[in-house]
Amino acid sequence: MRQVIQKLISLKQEGSYWDFKKEWYSSEKKSDLLHDIICMANNLDNRDAYIIIGIDEENKYKVSSVANDVNRKNTQMLVDFLRDKKFSGGIRPIVYVETISISNGEIDVIIVKNTFNTPYYLSEKYQGVFANNIYTRVMDTNTPKEKSADIHHVEYLWKKRFRLISTPLERVKYYLENSDDWIYSSPNVSTKKYYKYFPEFTIEHDYEDYRNGYEFYLFNQTDSNPSWCNINLSYHQTLLFSLGGASLDGGRYFTSTPFTDGISLTKNRNWDISFKYFIKDTIEYTIHKFYFNPDGDEASSSHRRFMECMLVFGSEDEKEMFKGYVLSVWKDHPLHSHDIWTPYIPEIKGLRTEVFKEQYRNVQILKNIFEEFKCNNL
Repeated sequence: MRQVIQKLISLKQEGSYWDFKKEWYSSEKKSDLLHDIICMANNLDNRDAYIIIGIDEENKYKVSSVANDVNRKNTQMLVDFLRDKKFSGGIRPIVYVETISISNGEIDVIIVKNTFNTPYYLSEKYQGVFANNIYTRVMDTNTPKEKSADIHHVEYLWKKRFRLISTPLERVKYYLENSDDWIYSSPNVSTKKYYKYFPEFTIEHDYEDYRNGYEFYLFNQTDSNPSWCNINLSYHQTLLFSLGGASLDGGRYFTSTPFTDGISLTKNRNWDISFKYFIKDTIEYTIHKFYFNPDGDEASSSHRRFMECMLVFGSEDEKEMFKGYVLSVWKDHPLHSHDIWTPYIPEIKGLRTEVFKEQYRNVQILKNIFEEFKCNNL
């Protein structure tokens, strides 16, 4: 973030997704703060935007430290400020504040996250910010409060919401979030579906008869015999994405297969601890959720047993931070290993049962440590 902001400051001009302020907005300028946030949330560059506070444009863009600014706000204060504003559909911009020390002073950056929920606009007027006016930012200029953006910019923002400016892969990921809108391609085919509003998008899976390997999480199911497959996403005849899948517990539950990572407790490059995981908001996790249809006790039970063996991270960064945290606390891992039950793992020719038991036990310890990690990072 420091490098990004320093580069923007070095340009010595404002732009389509960044703005400079010498000081924080006073109580008399709350409408300006709201207006600026909405404009940045509706930026036309399809990216995060920045309101950089503590830069004096009239003094060669030098730092004007906000360390003692009486109007200074943190993330929670901004969230509270936006919460009581009447946004259409109750959907509000996602913002947070990050402080950067630079040139013997402090600057604050309001980071306005890029989302697909555009256009953001009010359903009820707030001071000078009008209801139903759609604001954006063109070059270095915000849409005036008393006006609405040009129609082609408004159209762009709506198209963004419905993924019509997105790539086919981004679109299909969005469509997969609504599993009820997918239909079997024929009554006799249970492995292929198409999206009913855009049937050129399909998802199908085919089983791999040659693959019969085992993973530790299979043994947490009532039926531990695996059925592996490939899952393919296509647009017309073009393959967009392919990943592994598995039919678990005798066909009671189907899912995409998880990622694998590990932790080395020494300088040895080999993993001492391995684990299976998903990352939220990835296409792999979206497909995992797509296939879970909790319409009966058997599927729900199989899903629960599967997730008992998984770690689910909010982002790749969170996963890497967690791995670092594990390294710092693993010496005390017996404190996190109480009441861990190991499922029955039968002897299978050519496989080492003790390895599966260790993997299962380790992931239960990691899940306990992960709960502690999340509490410490709230």
